[in-house]
Amino acid sequence: MIIISNQEIASDIYELTLQGELACLIKEAGQFINILISDKLFLRRPFSICAVNKSQKQLAILYQVVGEGTKILASKKAGDKIDVFGPLGKGFPLIDNVQEVLLVGGGIGVAPLYELAKQLHKRNVKVNTVLGFASKAKVVYESEFQRYGEVYIATIDGSYGFRGNVIELIETKKISFKLIYSCGPKAMLKALQEKYQHIKGYVSIEERMACGIGACYGCSCKPKDMSLPNFRVCKDGPVFELNEVII
Repeated sequence: MIIISNQEIASDIYELTLQGELACLIKEAGQFINILISDKLFLRRPFSICAVNKSQKQLAILYQVVGEGTKILASKKAGDKIDVFGPLGKGFPLIDNVQEVLLVGGGIGVAPLYELAKQLHKRNVKVNTVLGFASKAKVVYESEFQRYGEVYIATIDGSYGFRGNVIELIETKKISFKLIYSCGPKAMLKALQEKYQHIKGYVSIEERMACGIGACYGCSCKPKDMSLPNFRVCKDGPVFELNEVII
């Protein structure tokens, strides 16, 4: 794919827009791609697909610079070509006859929820979005999500929006919903699973991946039903039912 833009949109957080035929193959919000960042790095890096524009053959991802791979990725410029494998994994299902949903994103985990918000809005579903960040410097995509519904921001240090975590915000604001979709840190997903275990929902789980196609079992996770074999996040997920896996 060809890099259209690669810009820093918050502290150490970048939005990368790519163009190529692969964008037309994406079927569900929540799928991901594996990028070969450099010949010096043996393993590809997985990134959730944030937005898709099939008419322009473009897709976007969000990433945070945390190691050697993402540091190299941040140095790439518009016009550069990049080796992309995908789309991979199973995304968020769109459920019929649901009028109101809650999207809960934490940190860079907000990425796959944006394309989901777009798709839900097209189906005339009322979308409430709660996004949690460490601080104001890390807040991304607030105005983008506002195009599709009400948006609430929580920061742990209170530097922007609600002071606290996403669950405290949901409970304080008394946000109503019939279905929940979420992606973010495991601690956040586990807390949501425990708090809303009687509500139907779906979570996108982040794991370190090697092959991206389920062959190596490097990204396995345990199902709550211990009679079942371990799930492969890259192949059986990354999206699972809220109470399907042990987080």
